[in-house]
Amino acid sequence: MKKRLVPALFGTLALLLSLAVVFPLIAGVLGAFKNADEFLAPHLFPRHPTLDNFVQVDRLIPLGSMFLNSLTVATLGASVRMLLALLAAYAFAFYDFKGKKVLFFLLLGPMMLPADILSVTNYQTVSSLELTDTYLGMAITSFVGATQMFMLRQQFMHTPKALRESALLDGCGDFRFILSILLPLCRPGLITLFVQAFINVWNMYLWPLMVTNEPSMRTIQVGITMLTTHDGTAFHLVLAGVALSLIPAFILFFCLRKAIARSMEEGAMVG
Repeated sequence: MKKRLVPALFGTLALLLSLAVVFPLIAGVLGAFKNADEFLAPHLFPRHPTLDNFVQVDRLIPLGSMFLNSLTVATLGASVRMLLALLAAYAFAFYDFKGKKVLFFLLLGPMMLPADILSVTNYQTVSSLELTDTYLGMAITSFVGATQMFMLRQQFMHTPKALRESALLDGCGDFRFILSILLPLCRPGLITLFVQAFINVWNMYLWPLMVTNEPSMRTIQVGITMLTTHDGTAFHLVLAGVALSLIPAFILFFCLRKAIARSMEEGAMVG
């Protein structure tokens, strides 16, 4: 009896915790379809669903250009971050050099610090390089990610080194080994980390706000705050903007869900 009761209790607890996490997201998306009159009504589902909120959001802010800006910055930032993390992780996993452990821990140091404490110095640097109001200026602080480097290094550490030694004996260089052997082996993990990096950059608010002055260069996260005026906050419009900003994350997860699930299974087996 105990063998059945304990898993049932854990399953029930996991379900309740999942509902607690997912419920605000569901309520927010449903609230985007409510009109202003019924927004504060004590019911979850809209009784008169409307798409007018999304139309008003498009009228109040340049939604199309903001989406394009966010997509460009997120793609650029996540791609460069994964490239640099891949090369760094490869060096730490397969090479031996003096000061390797010290340098590795120094690179992991920024993981313990809030990113916002570097905003002022980063802005001074970007401003001196005249990169304000540019995609590069918005994405440049996302080019290095210690989390992705650490996770890739851990994954590479579990790759048999005999594969690399055999490849080197056959005349295969490092870059060819990475492209032909290492990347296919670690593909699910790489996809998962790319999705994580993309969503992190997509959700940035403070940094894009600091380095942009032209409304045409603002991102969708900054645009959502522009829906709040001195007269008050139209929560139904804000939620409509938030619902639109969630679309890329849902698309990425839906298209890459198999690779993400496989990465989690491989991580569990390694652990």
